[in-house]
Amino acid sequence: MPLSLEKLTAIAPDQVERYETARVSLSKHRLLGERAAVYLVLDRSGSMRPFYQDGTVQRLAEQALGLAAHFDDDGVVPTVFFSTEVHTTADVVLGAHRGRIAELHDSLGHMGKTYYAKAMRAVIAHHRASGAKAPAFVIFQTDGAPKDRGETGRLLAESARLPIFWQFVGFGDDEFAFLRRLDDLPGRAVDNAGFFAAGPTPKSLPDATLYDALMTEFPTWLTTARTAGIL
Repeated sequence: MPLSLEKLTAIAPDQVERYETARVSLSKHRLLGERAAVYLVLDRSGSMRPFYQDGTVQRLAEQALGLAAHFDDDGVVPTVFFSTEVHTTADVVLGAHRGRIAELHDSLGHMGKTYYAKAMRAVIAHHRASGAKAPAFVIFQTDGAPKDRGETGRLLAESARLPIFWQFVGFGDDEFAFLRRLDDLPGRAVDNAGFFAAGPTPKSLPDATLYDALMTEFPTWLTTARTAGIL
């Protein structure tokens, strides 16, 4: 069941408007009533520093919480920080979300280079260990292509038989040629990934625009994954 508006208002009144915006988008895409475990994967490569400093990443986490409140009832978004390695997996929780990204980011030290596959494996392991019966909807944020392109492609193809959907989100003015190719990667059991570019100033992107972009390919995946026996 989704988190009730009454409970959300009590624990996180600053999220009410975002919650309602997410509801409108989910209704538009015929997703109200669907269950999913929402994950957030955050790029901590050196070029991401400005997006942490100006609150852009914190805003994305809050947007993820607004979505998660409809897909699940625990108000928790497991969050993976990655660069060269996986820095940590930590929960962002409704009611304790204010300043949470800066708190975690500041505790993690050196910002490295961009490697996707280890972060993807961390999500897969966490979802398996959680015992969740609902699929995972993964918001995977980055500002550029990874150093491990081959491994990333192989892992995306392998994970197509898992109940996990990867929604890649590009920050910045990169052309994201790799992610566009990844979005159309051939040879998968089902199309288990989506991509959209949030642009050079993603903090200014309205919640409604973000939610509509996040939900563009997820409904089709749910249908094809059920047909294929993955869900």
